[in-house]
Amino acid sequence: MDTLIPLDLATLRVIWWVLLGALLIGFAVMDGFDLGVAALLPIVAKTDTERRVAINVVGPVWEGNQVWLITAGGAIFAAWPVLYAASFSGFYLAMLLLLLALILRPVAFKYRSKMESPRWRNNWDYVLCFSGVVASLVFGVAMGNVILGVPQNFDPVTLRPSWEGHFFQLFTPFALLAGVISVLMLVMHGAVLLAWRTEDPVSGRSRRVGQITALLTAVLFVAAGFWVAKLDGQVITSVIDPNGPSNPMLKTVAVEQGAWLHNFAKWPLFWIAPALGVAGALLTIVLLALRANVLSFLTSSITIAGIILTVGFALFPFIMPSSVNPTAGLTIWDASSSHLTLWIMVIAVVVFLPIVTLYTAWVYRVMRGKVTQETVGGTPNSY
Repeated sequence: MDTLIPLDLATLRVIWWVLLGALLIGFAVMDGFDLGVAALLPIVAKTDTERRVAINVVGPVWEGNQVWLITAGGAIFAAWPVLYAASFSGFYLAMLLLLLALILRPVAFKYRSKMESPRWRNNWDYVLCFSGVVASLVFGVAMGNVILGVPQNFDPVTLRPSWEGHFFQLFTPFALLAGVISVLMLVMHGAVLLAWRTEDPVSGRSRRVGQITALLTAVLFVAAGFWVAKLDGQVITSVIDPNGPSNPMLKTVAVEQGAWLHNFAKWPLFWIAPALGVAGALLTIVLLALRANVLSFLTSSITIAGIILTVGFALFPFIMPSSVNPTAGLTIWDASSSHLTLWIMVIAVVVFLPIVTLYTAWVYRVMRGKVTQETVGGTPNSY
């Protein structure tokens, strides 16, 4: 059967590495502004009506946006089963915290306006804020831990993953910095959307918050880059067989300071990613000042894509390095599904991705326009 597939295993592995990155960027851009808007509620919306305006900007689309996360999880399960097993078991408590935030969010959306009591509504607004901040923070902390290397190992015979760390070990200074960058990045994105889709005073407050968080995102992202240059990275020292079996224990890995920057020296075009992360944030500040709403949303999205791509390019070919046994780190060459599985999934992507993209574009076209106090008050289905 494998001989009938036009792409070899190595090519399919690279394709699914690219698709995984695209899914993560899609989730961060599409669902990121939902999380950012939720985190911003107490800051940009001072009255109940203003909060309803902010909530109804994302109310019609947040459920569809969250599908990006579900799709990414499903893709990891099918294309990278070893990564799925190791990460979901190792980050178990962190995943529970994330799930708590993501479960509370829809409950808050649905119940927030069921009663007129100010106390009732304020409490649910705080729940929404909590869900936005915590989910954004956990995603960033997880990314920071991947850069540092996670305390995972494998039984050399059964390849059963084992975790040699604990929950609080995840919250190291660098990981927390990555978490803060994630929160600021998504808050910036949410603020840009509110500046575009609402009117003053919510729009004006969001514009100011977006400029501040964009500046902080750029500054802390650069600071994190200098920090990464001092961190220990990993380099595969054995011969790499891109078409080899999915067994992480067959390679040898060396630990070197600053190794995560080697790819940028080897492939200089990779520097485009961090440049986009910084330039996108700085352009967002300028465009918000000019009230160029659509362009500022575009540059905010480019900032997110640039930051995520920077991490992916730095780690390549690693997708989850190990801090306790570098040999047990997972790479795109030794953690994937079979040749046939990856090919069938590529076919599914080619068939269904255009359909999903067109449907999503149609939904956003229908929901276009500003959300105002009048539209919220005159629509019985608004939150």
